[in-house]
Amino acid sequence: MIKLKRGFLIFISLLFCSLAGCSSDSKSDSAKMSADSNASIKSSESGSGEQTLLNSGEKAINNQPDTSSIKVPNQMVIYQADLQLRVKKYEQTVLSLEDKAEKYGGYIAASNVTKEGKEQVSGSLTIRIPQKHFQEFLHDAEGQAAEVLQRNITGQDVTEEYVDLDSRLKSKKAVEDRLLSFMNGATKTEDLLKISTDLAAVQEEMEVIEGKMKFLENQTSFSTVAITLYENKVIVPNIDQDKLNTWEKTKKQFMKSINLLLAALSGLVVFMIGNLPILILFVILAVGGYILYKKRKSGPRPD
Repeated sequence: MIKLKRGFLIFISLLFCSLAGCSSDSKSDSAKMSADSNASIKSSESGSGEQTLLNSGEKAINNQPDTSSIKVPNQMVIYQADLQLRVKKYEQTVLSLEDKAEKYGGYIAASNVTKEGKEQVSGSLTIRIPQKHFQEFLHDAEGQAAEVLQRNITGQDVTEEYVDLDSRLKSKKAVEDRLLSFMNGATKTEDLLKISTDLAAVQEEMEVIEGKMKFLENQTSFSTVAITLYENKVIVPNIDQDKLNTWEKTKKQFMKSINLLLAALSGLVVFMIGNLPILILFVILAVGGYILYKKRKSGPRPD
């Protein structure tokens, strides 16, 4: 009897434990199913879930860029040179510099000429030369000059700036891929509009970054050489044939004297004829005065 009682108690204990374990598993499964169903209902009712995931993904990408895949280029330096040269023949020097630039694979970016009277000619050239031929072109340009007045060379290292732009571009590219995946999975119009706006903003930023990178690549692959040229000409004055023509000058002077004499005679004639009435009156008064003077002088003298 005692053994039967013990066996019955052990059986009841085992049965109770198995029922408790099943009940716990059932509650856990039901809780998980309830949580999953609530999450799916909230996700289907609004796009806030997708937007939260989008923002968190973008922040994670921006904060942790994949720098391991960024290839650091060789040292990128923007070289610029400023030369001021005195030359013997301006036009010949310009043609020679243009030929040298074409030989090295460069091109003329700007050109102008200034003339100050007939004795001085000056001008400037802006030439873009591949960086690998930069020093060679400078040596050839200075060889064209009679005198080097100024030589100034500067270099700006933009390697760090280029690497930073490349890193930002890769991060924006990852955000673009994530937005495209969200767009493919979105079903609501509101979500599509929101994702499209964010995608357009990211693509615009990518274009700006790519433009800056292309500019740096162009500036580092081609160096800029600004050349100012001066030429002083010695002007020999020509013989003035007009000043050495004695016969012509004599004839001109003779005709001037004749004209002056004729002008004086003409003036005298005009004066005499034009003032004839007045002259006649003066003559009559003068004659009358002279007669009166004679009469008084020749009159009887008192005793």
